[in-house]
Amino acid sequence: MPRPAARNTGARYATPGPRGEPRVNAALRTAAAYAWRILVVGAVVYAVFSVLGRFHEVAAAVFLGLVVTAVLRPVADLLARRMPRPLAVAMALLGSIVLVLGVLSLVGEAVAGERAGLEREFSDGLGRIEHWLEGPPFRLNRGTLDDLQSRVGQFLSGHRSALISTAVSGLGRLVELVTVFALALFCSVFFIHSGGRQWDWFCDQLPETARAGVVIAGRAAWRTFTGYTHGIILVAATNAVLVGLALFVLGVPLALPLALLEFFAAFIPLVGSPIALSVAAVVALASKGPVVAVVVIALIVVIGQIEGHLLHPIVMSWAVRLHPVVVALAVIGGAIAAGVLGAVVAVPLVSVVWSVRQALRRARESACSQA
Repeated sequence: MPRPAARNTGARYATPGPRGEPRVNAALRTAAAYAWRILVVGAVVYAVFSVLGRFHEVAAAVFLGLVVTAVLRPVADLLARRMPRPLAVAMALLGSIVLVLGVLSLVGEAVAGERAGLEREFSDGLGRIEHWLEGPPFRLNRGTLDDLQSRVGQFLSGHRSALISTAVSGLGRLVELVTVFALALFCSVFFIHSGGRQWDWFCDQLPETARAGVVIAGRAAWRTFTGYTHGIILVAATNAVLVGLALFVLGVPLALPLALLEFFAAFIPLVGSPIALSVAAVVALASKGPVVAVVVIALIVVIGQIEGHLLHPIVMSWAVRLHPVVVALAVIGGAIAAGVLGAVVAVPLVSVVWSVRQALRRARESACSQA
């Protein structure tokens, strides 16, 4: 009689190896296959960031040029309906430069006009803070505070040369910053004027088999980048207006500079606004006392709720909706990789990559359905 067939209980979970070799679990084989692919992708990402790190000034200039293009190209297109396009581009760029310089000069005048009052308020504020720390619940000894002030003075006098060298190196960084802004402005001129033709020329140089996918990816990437840029500027402007009005009503000095700081800090999602408002809380504590500082801290919570539950969902619906955990990890990873610039670039970069993936997947599904 023929022997009954053996039950194949392990075929789903293990694969037979050659003679003398142990069987390898199928899940382990799958994990190993994914592992080496992840290592390859990680190596490529590390290589890209290493190259960008060596040329971070150029990368920053190109990124800023794209931001300027995303903001000003609609303005230039609107002006180009009534005048030649080169003149429209020039007017859009010059108008934006005049606007930025006007805001900065207004902030400088506000700081200069409040200088005398600020010195007096901060001097009185430091005395109030010392008196507050001497009382409950801290009950610090006045000798401890005086010793702390003397230690700070000794540190500054003993490290004067190091502070001077740091200031000189800061001047070098300022020169690099001016160079980056000049290169970004130069790139934005050509991006706004003929960015579409430049992209078409680039696509024409590619093989025909890869051209369609690159075109789809490019359109999705630019649509996401412009949507995110417009949205984050709206969020930053809203936060700045709310902070400026609240600080003005509370009588906190430097309300306009602090509102401008909030505007720029809002470009770093989740963490930028709390840091800027913490600076405002310190200024309020030194100038108006702990009660106003507590109100400013409450303002941090309120604006954070408005930004997280109202403004950011609207912004992300224009571009790509990312989970807050993904945004936080992207910001922290970008900050570790490239500092402040990395924190600013991380979220739009992740949004663009995700939108490109979604667009290419939809294109493949559409092609399969038509086949």
